[in-house]
Amino acid sequence: MKTLVIGASVHPERFSFLAVDSLLQHGHEVVAIGGHKDNIGNVKIETEKLPFENVHTVTIYLNPMRQKEYYDYVIRLKPQRVIFNPGAENNEFFDLLKKAHIPFEAACTLVLLATNQY
Repeated sequence: MKTLVIGASVHPERFSFLAVDSLLQHGHEVVAIGGHKDNIGNVKIETEKLPFENVHTVTIYLNPMRQKEYYDYVIRLKPQRVIFNPGAENNEFFDLLKKAHIPFEAACTLVLLATNQY
């Protein structure tokens, strides 16, 4: 199951970093987009909206204002679900996802992984 992390950071204290690490530990394939090209382990952080294929889950670590540029991109990926981590909840994006018939939830990726609900 491939997960796209949007808002990925190489700083170990950031939740997006911890999510990439935990996803890998749980055996998930991970691709990532962040503000700077770098790597988290073997995951390359891209700065462009690449046309990743077969993305099952998109997990977002950006505040709502920074998400606007990703609306169309995420919808075009046609993921099975979108997770809005704490602080990323966005009613405008929720409405767009509803119209596109893409399930979403306001949840914490780290908690979902830790409790086997991912």
